[in-house]
Amino acid sequence: MPSWIYLLHPPRPDFAATMTDEESAVFGEHFDYLQRLLDDGVLVLAGPTLGTVNTGVAVFEAPDEPAARAVMEADPTIVRGVVTGELREMRVSLLRGRD
Repeated sequence: MPSWIYLLHPPRPDFAATMTDEESAVFGEHFDYLQRLLDDGVLVLAGPTLGTVNTGVAVFEAPDEPAARAVMEADPTIVRGVVTGELREMRVSLLRGRD
């Protein structure tokens, strides 16, 4: 199954430290969404980068680009316009624990 990465680009520097209550609530929905993807075996890993630029990263599997785009575009942070998303296909060359 092809692997994909989507990046969540925040609207401003230090986003994690300056989120409004509304943005924080949307990120709660985002976490629940990613948890469901993990439980369904779709998500490989996810998390934010640290420092002053808090880009989010999600690596997941999808059969093709339309399916991958659907996964990214269903993320509540993108649906609600809190962040912008960037989708890229990727090849996992090395993965700890993979046979």
